[in-house]
Amino acid sequence: MKNFNHTDAESLSQAAGILKDEQNNARIIAGGTDLLSVLKHKLEPDYPETIVNIKSIDGLDRIEEDEDGLKIGATAKLCDIASSPLIREEYGALADAARSVATPLIRNLATIGGNLCQEVRCWYYRYPDEIGGRIQCLRKGGDTCNAMTGENKNHSIFGARKVHLSGCSSNCPAHVDIPEYLAKLRAGDMDGAASILLEANPIPAVTSRVCTHFCQMNCKRKEYDEHVNIGGMERYVGDYILEHSNRFMAPPKTDSGKRVAIVGSGPAGLTAAFYLRSRGHSVRVYDKMEEAGGLLRYAIPEYRLPKDIVRNLIASLEHMGIEFLTGIEIGKDIPVNDLVEQYDSVFLNTGAWKRPLIGLDGEEFTTFGLDFLIEVNKWMESKIGRDIIVVGGGNVAVDVAITAKRLGAANVVMACLEPEHQMPASEEELNRAREEGITILPSWGPKEILRDHGEIVGLVLKRCTAVFDEQGHFAPSYDDHETTTLHGSSILMAVGQKTDLSFLGEALEFKVSRGLISVDPATMKTSVDKVFAVGDVTTGPKTVVDAIADGKKASVAVHCFMTGEPEGDAKHPLGGLITFDASCTGHSQGARLPERPKEERGLHLEDSYGLTWEQVQEEAKRCFNCGCLAVNPSDVATVLTAMDAEIVTSKRKEPIEEMMKKSHCRLVEEDEIVTEIRIPASAKEYRVGYDKFRVRDSHDFAVVSVASAYKMQEGVITDARIVLGAVAPIPLRAREAEAYITGKTVTEELAAEAAEIALSGALPLSRNGYKVQIAKTLVRNSLLNAR
Repeated sequence: MKNFNHTDAESLSQAAGILKDEQNNARIIAGGTDLLSVLKHKLEPDYPETIVNIKSIDGLDRIEEDEDGLKIGATAKLCDIASSPLIREEYGALADAARSVATPLIRNLATIGGNLCQEVRCWYYRYPDEIGGRIQCLRKGGDTCNAMTGENKNHSIFGARKVHLSGCSSNCPAHVDIPEYLAKLRAGDMDGAASILLEANPIPAVTSRVCTHFCQMNCKRKEYDEHVNIGGMERYVGDYILEHSNRFMAPPKTDSGKRVAIVGSGPAGLTAAFYLRSRGHSVRVYDKMEEAGGLLRYAIPEYRLPKDIVRNLIASLEHMGIEFLTGIEIGKDIPVNDLVEQYDSVFLNTGAWKRPLIGLDGEEFTTFGLDFLIEVNKWMESKIGRDIIVVGGGNVAVDVAITAKRLGAANVVMACLEPEHQMPASEEELNRAREEGITILPSWGPKEILRDHGEIVGLVLKRCTAVFDEQGHFAPSYDDHETTTLHGSSILMAVGQKTDLSFLGEALEFKVSRGLISVDPATMKTSVDKVFAVGDVTTGPKTVVDAIADGKKASVAVHCFMTGEPEGDAKHPLGGLITFDASCTGHSQGARLPERPKEERGLHLEDSYGLTWEQVQEEAKRCFNCGCLAVNPSDVATVLTAMDAEIVTSKRKEPIEEMMKKSHCRLVEEDEIVTEIRIPASAKEYRVGYDKFRVRDSHDFAVVSVASAYKMQEGVITDARIVLGAVAPIPLRAREAEAYITGKTVTEELAAEAAEIALSGALPLSRNGYKVQIAKTLVRNSLLNAR
């Protein structure tokens, strides 16, 4: 065990102060039977520097009763609770629960506060930092629960707890709550799924078709069989949103009176426009092109993103009250400083349309890939039947190559610096390119353009040995002795785009660095008052979903700037119980989007078709909805929930049931201390019981437990609380069963039916289905024993 500082606290305020000052580097110790084991085996990646002992605080171990009920100090020992005449006579179930914990030796040390706050007993979590190292489960900052497909005989049969952002959501730049909207799809709630998706991404019909799908790259199911086809389901929901845009993209009910000008209608600008208009602001979008949509409209081929999708999106945004002024070039037709004078905020999102030069002799004879995509038909008129070379390895390069091939090029070869596993283009796009007959040459860079009488006839490539240096910076290195020659009449350069900041003019002093507008990374605010900038113009070329994430972030900053309101908490809520489909642990293949036959493909028809509603629901069932499946290990917590007890901490006072629901990894926050447990006097009006099934009569934790509280009047149940323990991440109320038995007389039949109802929502895993029958038996017995 590592060394740590040990402090005997003299008061709760002193202990709380140390926790606050140490900022997560201090832990509370009461009994110590759990904490010392956690520290000894180095279960967690972070080790506290200070241990604060609260057993030294006078009066914190009290057990006393007044007219309001029973009050137990947090450091009261379990042995004292189990043997207390007061508790045994008036609150007997609590004494039974305390007596059932572990061994006499542990009960002589363990405290009620420690029992409530103990760590879970999942063996993946408890695996020591020894052979192979600790297991990085969800509770330790990982993004998967090993019990879902591993050893789970002692785990939850009622879903999981959301203790960490899911791998798919954390890998998505927009942090879409993917598991939550997939849960809505499983439930058949399309409107609910659409609403959740729109909270982080207002253009899912677009992203589902063009996104790199970082979410799927980090889908934990991929380690089991195949990733969930998130993109396919996103497309279904995105199309549904556009089809019902009058509901999902409706005008705001009130106007704020604030006016925002957005320059550029790319994905970041459209995203900001949606969220700002949703908050009631007047939004006007300027764009130099004839149609709005930016690169979505002009640079992505229609076989990937149909123009009608973009046009319908723009029409839906117009329906919200967003005004689009196209064919107007800011900086030329209207100076930026005029916008600053006329609007409450100005939002710059002009994108990256300019060609970058790589310093290759004869580069002026090549064609910029973006220009090619914009003027594709005109450019290809004289190139049909020719060989074409594409330089670049991203999705734009693939778009250029496929488009050229479909328009009649005889042969198309793609060459890029990156090895194939590092190519920016998605695996899906690379597979599509190969299917079209395009040759891909990874790890090659351009060395020399071959010309004959001023005409391009080929390109000499040199082997690229590394793309980045040891610090991760772009710094290609080559082996000039290893070369190869490609023959072709045209070279299309798709090695990225640059920003053009000439539109800024000189009237305003914008801070610029390396050809990009400098912004505050927290607010996206520029050096000019009222002006914000986002997207490629501040970062250089990035993905569509990156632009969406930046657009939403900037929209919040603009709103707060104009209204003076504080920024809200946009983090995903943690701690809630989440469910999944019982079939998800079976091996299965992900749904595939149906593809248009190769011979029918062209430039103006989408290559793939969408999933059907039935396919979407089946695919949503494959989601693990990654959460922690460990059960709450506290016997005492189960009984206290049945008694409607209240927990008092150094920060709050709350019913234990509510506190359990809100917590995620631990019952209390890092700088919070449990100080007292209060059981209302009304608990004595109930027949309270506690029953626990375990493998051995002593020492073992509960396999299943049930705490019950029945209020009876002349043999009829007038109120009931049935709490299931060790079957869920929290002590779980069986509310439907409680409602069913209230107002009825206890009989064998009633008890059996209540047991069935109490377990009707169970989701047993591969190895813990046996818990269902045990729990039914305990619920049934609790009722029969209350007669």
